[in-house]
Amino acid sequence: MSAALYDGGSVDPRVEALRASVARLTRELAGYRAELPDRGIAEQELVVLAAETAAGAPENERLRRSLLVIAGALGSVSALGSALTEVRRAIELFGGPPLSDD
Repeated sequence: MSAALYDGGSVDPRVEALRASVARLTRELAGYRAELPDRGIAEQELVVLAAETAAGAPENERLRRSLLVIAGALGSVSALGSALTEVRRAIELFGGPPLSDD
């Protein structure tokens, strides 16, 4: 049984929130036409995150590493800030200490 399923077959809402936020950031990054030197790194890590959520609830350390890679690759692109914040908040649902907004 997939780790995304719990409570007798319901989908884990944390996984659903992460899937939705990853999909949103992926769409917004695809629509962002300005040159980003590390765009490929961010896109690759989003693919990895999407695959992790398809397999169920990913481990917390893996999620945090992915977030750091994506945030580092996107830098301070304000047009993507809201979508990136949504991914960060979805990752925080999996536990551990809250991630800094800094």
